[in-house]
This record gives sequence, C-alpha cells and structure tokens, in this order.
Amino acid sequence: MPPKLKDPGSFSIPCAIQTLEIGNALCDLGASVSLMPYSVFAKLEVGDLVPTNITLQLAEHSVKYPIGKVEDVPLRVGRFFIPVDFVVLDIDEDVHVPIILGRPFLATAGAIIDVKQGKITLKVGKDSLFFDLNKAMSYPSSTNEKCFLVDSFDPIVHDMHEHLLATNDPLELALLSREGLGDIGVEAANYKELLDSTSPCAQSE
Repeated sequence: MPPKLKDPGSFSIPCAIQTLEIGNALCDLGASVSLMPYSVFAKLEVGDLVPTNITLQLAEHSVKYPIGKVEDVPLRVGRFFIPVDFVVLDIDEDVHVPIILGRPFLATAGAIIDVKQGKITLKVGKDSLFFDLNKAMSYPSSTNEKCFLVDSFDPIVHDMHEHLLATNDPLELALLSREGLGDIGVEAANYKELLDSTSPCAQSE
C-alpha cells in the first residue's frame, strides 16, 4: 500500500508575454479558461478585445462578466511560444499570481503533471520542458486568494440561472426551495409539501 501524500495544491510557472515577465503564472486544472486581469491586458499590445457572452464563476462562487477575450496571445515559456486565449476580467491584479492558465493552455502545451513526483512536463512537438514543482511557488487548496477556480457558464445555462433567480412561478420556487435556495410564498410552500410527500420513482430495469 503506497504512503498517503499531502495535497500539493496548485502550481505556478514562470513565463512572459512580450516584455512583461511573469514570475508566477498559476497552472490550474480547475479553471476552464485562462484568465487575465484588465490591468495586465492594458500593459500589453496583444490585439483587440473580442466580445464574449460567457459568464465566469470564481472560487468564492461570485459571478463575473468578462470585458472580453483576447485570442492567440504568444505566451513564452522557456524556449516555447504557446498561443493562449485569455478571458479578460475587470478584477484587482494579484501581484503574486498575475494570470491564471487553465485547462485549454495545459492541453495546448501538452502538459503532463506528475503530482507524486512534483514535476510538470510541457511537450511541444518533439521538444520537452521540465519544471520541478517542489521548487515552484505553490498554493494549497485551502488558500484564501481571490480566484483560483474559474468556471465558465454556457450562455443558455446563464440565461436559465438568471431566470430562476428572478422567477415568481410557485412551482419553480418550490423546486428551488428543495435545493435550499431562498424563501418562498404560501402557494409555493404547498407545492413543496406535495413534492416532499411524493415517493421517488423506482428505476425500471
């Protein structure tokens, strides 16, 4: 039986965009997009912002609306130049972790993460680049930093989310109440009582 190991948290790698050296770019498998604060974008000349209708949910469950996205930003990691699409968000810049590199970047860079050995390998073509994560700046999963987990909502899901938050329909309110989401009125409470008293349907084999 292998020995139990501690949670290594998330890791950062050094990189650069044009002349801007970024000592710690967070590599986050929990992020569905790569994220750049607007203050960082304003320092660069990496193209125009493209409108986007995605919605982001940050680690503390707050919902943010991006200013836009900038595509094919040449991110230099070691001797590699890797194109990255960044979602640009109007949030305070974290001086320790200016940008977040999400799953799309890690996939493009051919990242192989060995959590046990604490190593990350980036493979571009036949070339490889290695990082010792034990020497890199790391962040535990319990950190209180601003936004390490970034998840994106599909516009349809976002529209439904907004609708449910504003709904006055008694049945929808009853269903939301079953999930612990908010107070409901008398009619919705009656629906909820009826739903709670109904036995779940048995699955057919």
